[in-house]
Amino acid sequence: MSANIRILLIEDDQDDIDLLMDAVKENGIHAEFEILMQGNRIISWLEESKAIPDIIVMDLNLPKMHGREVLKHIKQHYKTRLVPVLVLTTSSQPEEKQYCLQHGAGQFITKPATTDGFASLVETISRMARTSVAG
Repeated sequence: MSANIRILLIEDDQDDIDLLMDAVKENGIHAEFEILMQGNRIISWLEESKAIPDIIVMDLNLPKMHGREVLKHIKQHYKTRLVPVLVLTTSSQPEEKQYCLQHGAGQFITKPATTDGFASLVETISRMARTSVAG
């Protein structure tokens, strides 16, 4: 894929950020990342950023504002309401998954623990981003 995928990553764990960025690179995806490490940063980002990402990848357990609220802001804002959202979290609670999918997330994935799991995750991110670009 020659075009870059623009990814807004909302994640507070630097190790998880590094793992995802490495997995994207190792799987041959050209991506530009913008990273927010606190949930409440979404509000100012929505108002100030000129960029529209191809996909938003976000955690649920974020400092300053829970991922549920972050998702709500994303899906209510004119700039990002149509951007695909992938919730990537350690939570495997069915009620969290149900909430996120009902409120606009396109995918809810428990953070992988293996290289193969990250490769599969990267493929999902790439597919969702291509859908965004095509739409």
